[in-house]
Amino acid sequence: MALDSTTSSPIPIGDFVQFVKQTIVQDPQFQLQTLKGEISQWKEHNNNIYFALRDEKGQMNCVIWNASIPIDPSIREGSEVIVIANLDLWPKQGRIQLVVKKIMPVLSIGELELAKRELLAQLRQEGALDRPKKPLPVLPKHVMIITGKNSAALADMKRLAVLRYPNIRISVVEVLVQGQQAAQEIARALAVSRAWADKHGAEKLGIVPVDVVIVGRGGGSVEDLWAFNLEQVARSILASPIPVVSAVGHESDILVSDLVADVRASTPSHAVELVVPDRLNLEQWLDELEMRSSLAMSRYLERNRTQLNFLFKRLASAPKAGVVAMHRQLDGLKSRLSASVKSSTNQYRQQLIQMQSTLNAAHPQRTLERGYAMIESKGAVVQSIHDIEEGHTILLRLADGIAHSTVQEKEIGE
Repeated sequence: MALDSTTSSPIPIGDFVQFVKQTIVQDPQFQLQTLKGEISQWKEHNNNIYFALRDEKGQMNCVIWNASIPIDPSIREGSEVIVIANLDLWPKQGRIQLVVKKIMPVLSIGELELAKRELLAQLRQEGALDRPKKPLPVLPKHVMIITGKNSAALADMKRLAVLRYPNIRISVVEVLVQGQQAAQEIARALAVSRAWADKHGAEKLGIVPVDVVIVGRGGGSVEDLWAFNLEQVARSILASPIPVVSAVGHESDILVSDLVADVRASTPSHAVELVVPDRLNLEQWLDELEMRSSLAMSRYLERNRTQLNFLFKRLASAPKAGVVAMHRQLDGLKSRLSASVKSSTNQYRQQLIQMQSTLNAAHPQRTLERGYAMIESKGAVVQSIHDIEEGHTILLRLADGIAHSTVQEKEIGE
């Protein structure tokens, strides 16, 4: 239904109410709003809870359907609370109300903030906030991501990492990122990253050691993000022998994990941009480095060639008594110049060979030439058995061609 500025005939009121309801429900400005006010008219009926949320400027009716969320026992008539709610309209009575998804007393928010400030004061006194930060690797060999299971943040990070460097190795540890068990699970995942960062431990597992960790999640309410303000998570980050990037919420959210991590990213996607290099930019940088090295070597040789010519001219016009000494000086200079040029040339050559070798080894084509295949579905690289379904058509990209296949059956591993 669409409404014009003028109508040719009256609109049935029921249709109009349904149109208003649809408009409210579909508008993100009216969904999952965080609101604060005082409770009045609290009552329970048929397992539903009805109340009004008010302050000196106004009020709105609220409902908690089927008592579906935990309610702090301290909440009562007159309590000041914070709610997360969706705006809705009840067509039968034309009544606009808030459907509450979460409610908690303002007092508990204040207590959490006090605990956060006390933890930061303790860490600052210990020097943990002023410790030297570990730099990110220029070209990481193995990145670990610690975040929520099947979250939008995880999907965005994996997609962006593949776009920037298709063959980079990424391990994902999926954890709870909110709730009472979240801090414990995040700390356990960071313990796994420490074990995988150890060279001997990684060799026993047959993996490349992890050399950088991203820990975080997408945005949410203050309570949703609170696990990243807890001491257990902060201590686990501080114990990491490799760089940790904290990427929690949005740019405006500053948490304890951001302050103790080696690098703070404004969002999970920003963390990937900081950690995973852009392959094309890296190749351009190597080409530029090779050109600059060649120019520097040419200038170095030209300066020394000019100095040698100058000495030859002095030698030709020098008295015979100084000829022998000048010859010795000239021979020594030529010898040192030759050794210096050879050393510098070898050094630059080895650096370029090593960088190029690293890039070639990481190129997807090398993997394909070893007998592997890259699986693609719907234009994207398949990284999990969950990315494909039985009956789907998939593309197998081999070293010397492409094959199209249909998934007849899939088996999910442990």
